[in-house]
Amino acid sequence: MIVANLKWKQVLRSIKHALDNHQPFSMVRIGDGENIVMAQKSVWSIRKVLKELWAKKANRGKKGVRLPNLKLRNEMVRSIKKANIVGVLVPGDTRTVAHPRVKRPLTNKIFRYYKLKPRKTCDAVVNRFLAGRKEFWDVLRGRRVLIITREAGKLKKILQKDPYRMDIAGTIVFSDYKQMGKALKQTEEMKNQFDIALISCGVNSVVLAPEIARLTGKVAIDFGKGHLVVFKKKRWKWKRRRKS
Repeated sequence: MIVANLKWKQVLRSIKHALDNHQPFSMVRIGDGENIVMAQKSVWSIRKVLKELWAKKANRGKKGVRLPNLKLRNEMVRSIKKANIVGVLVPGDTRTVAHPRVKRPLTNKIFRYYKLKPRKTCDAVVNRFLAGRKEFWDVLRGRRVLIITREAGKLKKILQKDPYRMDIAGTIVFSDYKQMGKALKQTEEMKNQFDIALISCGVNSVVLAPEIARLTGKVAIDFGKGHLVVFKKKRWKWKRRRKS
């Protein structure tokens, strides 16, 4: 049984420690989309995967990847093994919009199948919570931030202003898995220009974060929908969670 053993303050302390000590560090998160990608031809058939609403949206160009994609599946499994912290949905999660069958029960099956046993785990929605906390942005203030996402320019403009006042060292526009190689090359070329990368690239973030940490020696965070909290498109509160 996977247990989310780190609270948000412990996650933040881990990020700060890596930044203060100039150590490579990555955090990834496993939600319904990541589960569906990794379920391909492992715990589920391709046919069953393609019946899911998330997969149908992906194949309409809305998720930054098209399925089937076994290469991405394998890259994600390897990346989870490399990540310093892995976020997982809590049992009985009601905070993310997806059918229960593609949430924590599917994560458990996938982790058993691939023998994934991350030592440090946290709640998969920690990114959304941190994005709305002053403490998170205080840790990042004075650091050089690299933004990797579809709307990188828009996010940069907001984060440079009050109340964030971030030092945005650069941006990389990323919207599709096909851009993976180019984005990693760009990031490696910029390794002396940033301290932390905030990555909001859907399921692709699971691959990008550990690989960026490895290539650059910097901190790389799967920021997920954290950017939507900044855009004020999502409000997020740390609600009490139902146990199961």
